Amino acid sequence: MEMNLQPLATACLVSGQAFAEGDAVASYLVRTANLEIIRHDVLATQVAAFVPAGFVACSWVHPYKMRKAGENSERTLKLNAETLFLALADPATEPSPENTRLVQFLAFMLERKKLLRPKGRSADGTKDIYEHAKTKVLYAVPKGELTPEFFVSVQAQLSVLVGEPKSKATTVAIASTAEAQTVVTP
Repeated sequence: MEMNLQPLATACLVSGQAFAEGDAVASYLVRTANLEIIRHDVLATQVAAFVPAGFVACSWVHPYKMRKAGENSERTLKLNAETLFLALADPATEPSPENTRLVQFLAFMLERKKLLRPKGRSADGTKDIYEHAKTKVLYAVPKGELTPEFFVSVQAQLSVLVGEPKSKATTVAIASTAEAQTVVTP
């Protein structure tokens, strides 16, 4: 899963007020009617006045950090499973039920890709601890049940970001059309 998004805004979408270092900023990934994924950044104090122009796939609140000189903005603009996990699992990000479900799924997926390493459980047993392979930072992910219902809800959330999967009937029809168009010459 990979897509390109706008960088973190420097001002609130609602009020137009410039963000200051440490301001609580709510970021939203919104799918518009024409299926574009757009990032909206709003001061946490202005969230009540924010009206998304589409379906909100996920959101998170984080402290605003000024971009450093020489920072590779191309890399940070590319949203993939790893960067989405790092944004949502950041201890400074306020968790929500939707984000928790995504974080659990992404942790499971990134562990299989060897980008996260399991390091055990929290003392109270409610969170799994993972180490990010590149940065060696530890992330506490709420423990969850990987049930069919869990995967259905995650699929619904992710389909907002990456589009609906093709149905079996559509896939079979495409395959049949491709086979019919293939001409074999002796």
